[in-house]
Amino acid sequence: MADLTTNCGGIVSPNPFWLASAPPANSGDQVMRAFDHGWGGAVWKTLGTPIQNVSSRFGGLHYKGTKAIGFNNIELITDRPIETNLKEIAEVKRRYPKHAVIVSLMVETRDEWQDLIKRSIDAGADGLELNFGCPHGMCERGMGSAVGQEPRINERITSWAVEFSTVPVLVKLTPNVSDIVPHGMAAQRGGAHGVSLINTIKSIIGVDIDRMVLEPRVRGLSTNGGYCGAAVKPIALHMTAGLARHPDFNIPISGIGGIASWRDAVEFLLLGASSVQVCTEVMLRGYRVVEDMIEGLSNYMDSHGMKTLDDIVGRAVPSYSEWGELDLNYETIARIDPETCIGCYDCVVACQDGAHQCIYPGDNGARVPRIDESECVGCNLCQIVCPVPGCIEMVEVENGYPPATWNQHVATGAALRPKKGAH
Repeated sequence: MADLTTNCGGIVSPNPFWLASAPPANSGDQVMRAFDHGWGGAVWKTLGTPIQNVSSRFGGLHYKGTKAIGFNNIELITDRPIETNLKEIAEVKRRYPKHAVIVSLMVETRDEWQDLIKRSIDAGADGLELNFGCPHGMCERGMGSAVGQEPRINERITSWAVEFSTVPVLVKLTPNVSDIVPHGMAAQRGGAHGVSLINTIKSIIGVDIDRMVLEPRVRGLSTNGGYCGAAVKPIALHMTAGLARHPDFNIPISGIGGIASWRDAVEFLLLGASSVQVCTEVMLRGYRVVEDMIEGLSNYMDSHGMKTLDDIVGRAVPSYSEWGELDLNYETIARIDPETCIGCYDCVVACQDGAHQCIYPGDNGARVPRIDESECVGCNLCQIVCPVPGCIEMVEVENGYPPATWNQHVATGAALRPKKGAH
């Protein structure tokens, strides 16, 4: 059986699954119940000067009968006294000494950082996470993403924290930037032991079209909030991989953003994360979701002969390339399995209206659609819309052309295969 023990920037936990800094990690009672279900670590809801939250403060993006594929919040940091939080942190560490407790922090001045860091460590924190990502409420006060969007300030405050801390320091990065790399590098220059990403995405979740008011409503008004949940996973994966593949970035990553299953976690691990943090799925399904995550990851690693997390972390990073390095002479076409095709014709509609017009209704009313392979460009839209798993396969075509990238074509005139689908 695979060993799921992880070490993320010097923070060791029994497995890579951590609660993210959010409502599920708001109190000692919650964190202890989470640990009982199997969570390896928890990032405590951000400590700082306690705030007053608004009501309401959550919003969900529902799509075709599926509830909350995306989630939005306008909640801020802890609204509980710092002394109460620190007392509960100490109690959690007393009862669960082998689990990781990371304390998220957000304050303004150097003296405040020094004071709260010392108090958090005295309470038993295994690590600290600097919240440089909150995109609402706190950034208007000069904190959160206001820090995370400025590499110079990120580096400076990170260096303060590292100077004051005797435990590892992670920096939580905001996705509300055009390129994540300068911000990850700033944290590294500041001495961070690792980074966490992504924080929530600045967003408006929707509008109540009857009241004509943004959601969630606060006495007839609302504001932008932080977007998270399953729908943000592609953005989070992109930013995680962007840092992991950078040749000068060499500190660990704690991956966050849309992790709802063990498969999602594996994707983050393959793209360079050595721990993963979960919030929205716990809010929607409860702490027990981690049980399937642990079992799924363990089975996956066993099936691939992986003994430790070091065998999986970053394995997919080399496959992340620039577009100009992709083989333009690699060619696939779609093939439909007539045995499993149900004749829904979803692929016909998608191809005719949204792709390259190479799939047609079956001859003489046949159930199975017909593919004109001479026109198929291998876009795989048909495979995406097909409701039957494995019914449509993308098959490689031997076209006689050697591999050639766009960069090679520009530099040396390497031959490219003839284009198809030109009507």
